[in-house]
Amino acid sequence: MTQIANDTPTAAPVGVSGGVLLAALSAMTFGLSGPLATGLLDNGWSPGAIVLTRIAVAALVLSPFTVVALRGKWRLLRGRATQILMYGVLAVAGAQFCYFSAVAQMDVGPALLIEYTAPAAVVVWLWVRFGQRPSRLTVLGALVAATGLVLVLDLISGADLAWSGVAWAFAAMIGATAYFLISADTESGIPPLALAGTGLVVGTVTLGLLAAIGVLPMHATTAPADYGFGSLPWWAPLLLLGVVTAAVAYATGIAAIRLLGSRTASFFALLEVVFAVLFAWVLVDQFPGLPQLLGGLLIIAGIVAVRLGDRAVPA
Repeated sequence: MTQIANDTPTAAPVGVSGGVLLAALSAMTFGLSGPLATGLLDNGWSPGAIVLTRIAVAALVLSPFTVVALRGKWRLLRGRATQILMYGVLAVAGAQFCYFSAVAQMDVGPALLIEYTAPAAVVVWLWVRFGQRPSRLTVLGALVAATGLVLVLDLISGADLAWSGVAWAFAAMIGATAYFLISADTESGIPPLALAGTGLVVGTVTLGLLAAIGVLPMHATTAPADYGFGSLPWWAPLLLLGVVTAAVAYATGIAAIRLLGSRTASFFALLEVVFAVLFAWVLVDQFPGLPQLLGGLLIIAGIVAVRLGDRAVPA
């Protein structure tokens, strides 16, 4: 890989607006995964079984689109094999495995908060590696978004922390950071759909190996999954998890990152937490409180500030 990461967003207004829409769609579809998985978790499915099935279904769904996107240019995959392996192992399998390892030892809220320090890690990387010093408005937006994230995750009331869980959460943050930085590389020549499809295949193989050696517990049932609106057969949420929250989410996410740049897109990804709270309200009757609603508004305000500040940073 010649560059991690090319953070020069497109200058075309249509490209920028399209990137914003794609980023919002990616965050929304990623945010649906938690509430959808809740119904399966409550019925005896292990997190590992859900994640492996989700990524495998996504890889299968995107496979024909990957072939079409490459248009016979298989040499791109050979020339960028290291990049694809890094994406699949770190951004897909690593982020998923480390996050669930973290929540197995600590509360979900602080684990998510640590993982979602990835936007700050992206800013630091671009500053240290490429000399792209963040503007004051970008820093202010990051602080506002971080405050909103704390409120949305309801961390004010206290949380159960474990050092081993914190370590796993930081590892998940590294995987999330790799997702933004590798996806932003426009010099590779690999189309977004092809990177998503091949990365998901690598991620499936990696998670499958972890399951085979017993590191990733696998438990599943065929009992219906219960939600606030009723029950669904076990395969329905799995299909939605694979098609919507993985295939669509990764493909649109990569396209958005290339249009907006890794810095701005990483802050847009914080909307995933907001959407997750809203979907939890609709699907599993977890009504958001006033602090969570206020936190959502702060996240959006922070994203706007980062986007405005991003324009002041020379590419």
